[in-house]
Amino acid sequence: MAIQIAQGPDEAVSSINTTPLVDVMLVLLIIFLITIPVVNFSVPVELPHQRNEVRESQPKDIVVTVDRQGRLYWFDAPVASQAALFERLKGIAQQQPQPELHLRGDAGSDYAPIGRVLLAAQRAGIAKVGFITEPPIRSTP
Repeated sequence: MAIQIAQGPDEAVSSINTTPLVDVMLVLLIIFLITIPVVNFSVPVELPHQRNEVRESQPKDIVVTVDRQGRLYWFDAPVASQAALFERLKGIAQQQPQPELHLRGDAGSDYAPIGRVLLAAQRAGIAKVGFITEPPIRSTP
């Protein structure tokens, strides 16, 4: 690129000097090239894939239900307290093969009663816990 210098004292330079623009653009390019790998860097992990398994309940599986008010049911029979649930789960955990615990929680209930059931199952030594949910409504094409 050529620099044009005015010939006389009253003449204005009519061309645009693009050298500072190119310098600024090169600096920005270098900054972006350096910072983009830092922004995209994270700990490499393999995330689990979503899957939806349709499983049939076996007669030996245990079903614990938590209703909207947080009351517990062993199949259809009410459970008096968390301690009673823990004692029942401890007895089930001793069986070989160990049955699965299926937890049915009302969608409108708090998380705390469901968390207490999971804690009791963990403390009792239950190896397999599953959640029973409603399948999504399929729209017809």
